[in-house]
Amino acid sequence: MAYFDAASAAPLHPVARQALLASLDEGWADPARLYREGRRARLLLDAAREAAAECVGCRADELVFTPSGTRAVHSGVAGALAGRRRVGRHLIVSAVEHSSVLHAAEAHEADGGSLTQVGVDRTGAVDPAAYAAALREDTALACLQSANHEVGTEQPVTEVAEACRAAGVPLLVDAAQSLGWGRVEGDWSLLTGSAHKWGGPSGVGVLAVRKGVRFAPQGPGDERESGRAPGFENLPAIVAAAASLRAVRAEAAAEAARLRELTERIRARVPALVPDVEVVGDPARRLPGVVTFSCLYVDGETLLHELDRAGFSVSSGSSCTSSTLTPSHVLRAMGVLSEGNVRVSLPPGTVAEDVERFLEVLPGTVAAVREKLGAPAATETVRAAGPDLVVDALGRRCPIPVIELAKVIGDVPVGGTVRVLSDDEAARLDIPAWCEMRGQEYAGEEPAEKGTAYLVRRVS
Repeated sequence: MAYFDAASAAPLHPVARQALLASLDEGWADPARLYREGRRARLLLDAAREAAAECVGCRADELVFTPSGTRAVHSGVAGALAGRRRVGRHLIVSAVEHSSVLHAAEAHEADGGSLTQVGVDRTGAVDPAAYAAALREDTALACLQSANHEVGTEQPVTEVAEACRAAGVPLLVDAAQSLGWGRVEGDWSLLTGSAHKWGGPSGVGVLAVRKGVRFAPQGPGDERESGRAPGFENLPAIVAAAASLRAVRAEAAAEAARLRELTERIRARVPALVPDVEVVGDPARRLPGVVTFSCLYVDGETLLHELDRAGFSVSSGSSCTSSTLTPSHVLRAMGVLSEGNVRVSLPPGTVAEDVERFLEVLPGTVAAVREKLGAPAATETVRAAGPDLVVDALGRRCPIPVIELAKVIGDVPVGGTVRVLSDDEAARLDIPAWCEMRGQEYAGEEPAEKGTAYLVRRVS
């Protein structure tokens, strides 16, 4: 089985396993106690903090360990907003942040705060000028991920941090996806990470708050972790997290070069092997092991199941693989195709033979899924008929509305229109994306008695 979902959780690093087992014997006592066992546990905790702080690029007394990366984000956002409440209650986030950041932003807005979401371009990157323009006198905090978790695009943190620093606004960086590869450059104020993303155990996050940043921990007070992460520390997991972070950093340069070659192989060959595919994300400024593509006329959930049967574990941002039936907020913000979406995120140690086998299996798997759904062939042509057609796709989920559109676009002459009736939220994203891929004109949407009418004009 080839595990290609490291962006969700990386396999436990051997060093993490060794450190975890060793610290179970040495780090079980309360590090706050003064007796021998407590002092021994405290030494382990202090050493882990020093190691993690060195990797993050901050002082040891600026870093605390939290029960998860999500908790680090929630604590960081809430504490920074509370610390600057006198300045104002305006929060800035990008439209492609991890859900933990967006959920924290929603909670802030529900509590009466104001929120600005900065959009991204088609590669998933923010424009630093847009962040600078969003800054206001009452801005308490800005948030920006270091790299995107779905498409791998690296963000211009240094430039955004400069704009925030000039405005006197702290910047919180969610570095969960990139921390294993290196320090986050730029003059950031707060930073969060999650151990299971770099090969450490789950249940350990890090929160770094620079000296001088106004920060007021929320919730009941606690004497542990500077009051920023209440509760008894999971010391064996913390030790394993810090040890594995140091280990993956030592291997990062060589492993990054190797994984970049493998993902570049996928980016280049998938469009040549599979028709009607859009590779998304920045082609150059991206994480080493992540590559994402979307396939027209494919049910994402079925495709993932078939790839799993073939021995490959991958993930997807397609709406048809989620319980909400809405496309990934990242793909939606980018304005790219969401149906048949596949994210391949290679863990360190991935061998080239597994990637080659994936490229051999993928074309036949996609073709089989398309055939089951009755998708049109790439070379299929249809005779011209009337100037306008209506496709009723109400009650049918992705990718059926786009498949039905593709089947009939040739039935109208050049200049004719097809109205696709759909109540699937994914259609709002996938029909315009299909038009861009196939050289047709997306003419907008109109309200319909049920659902929405999406207008497509044939131009070729």
